[in-house]
Amino acid sequence: MVAVFLVADGGSGPSGPRALTSDEADRLAIMRFRNYEAQGRALTIAVPGTAGRLVVTGSVDYQKKLGYGVVHGTGRDTSSDGLIQWTATSVYVHPMADAPAHAPASPPRSGWYSRPLQSSGSSLDSALAIALGLGRDRPDNAQLLPQNGAAWWGRDRVDGHRVDVMTGPSASSHDRPGTASTGTAGRVRYWVGSDGTMYRVRISLASEPQPVVIDFDTQKYLPVKAVPGVLPTP
Repeated sequence: MVAVFLVADGGSGPSGPRALTSDEADRLAIMRFRNYEAQGRALTIAVPGTAGRLVVTGSVDYQKKLGYGVVHGTGRDTSSDGLIQWTATSVYVHPMADAPAHAPASPPRSGWYSRPLQSSGSSLDSALAIALGLGRDRPDNAQLLPQNGAAWWGRDRVDGHRVDVMTGPSASSHDRPGTASTGTAGRVRYWVGSDGTMYRVRISLASEPQPVVIDFDTQKYLPVKAVPGVLPTP
């Protein structure tokens, strides 16, 4: 399991925290299943760092457990620019001096380098693992969420969508080896729509003063294809 150390983060809206209503618990319970049900989601991951911010623009296939996108560095950190593909255990990078705004639909056949996904010490790897863990093949038990520390924090808008800001349970019995635990009460915030759609996730890492922010559907979903010759093609 990826070891991600989290600290409490500020909320959105002045009314929380409070206990979840039954409707809120139902929506929180199905949000990761919604991602899995959709097969995948387009997303943007903003990762803070001392040398500048990294932004990953891409897609995650929650049924294949595979992410793909392009990395751009801001500030002083541009050394990681290029294409990236990742699983729960490995990261594949294709360095590019002039990376495109969006990853090509089909990954290049050559120029890739692989490394293990780091379980600690890398904010980027922690963010990738968390993003990959935001889909699940079945809903959580809505009745257990309030008992285990899930809470409502406020209301907000994301790209015109009215959302509720909630925190997950203090521990999730459904977290599996090889995925990041995304359910630490009061420390991971979810922006959830009226139908259980996940629009934003914010996580504070103890190693960084600013949170990781994952925004969904910031561009069109790109079906994720495995790197040719590196990962098996489904």
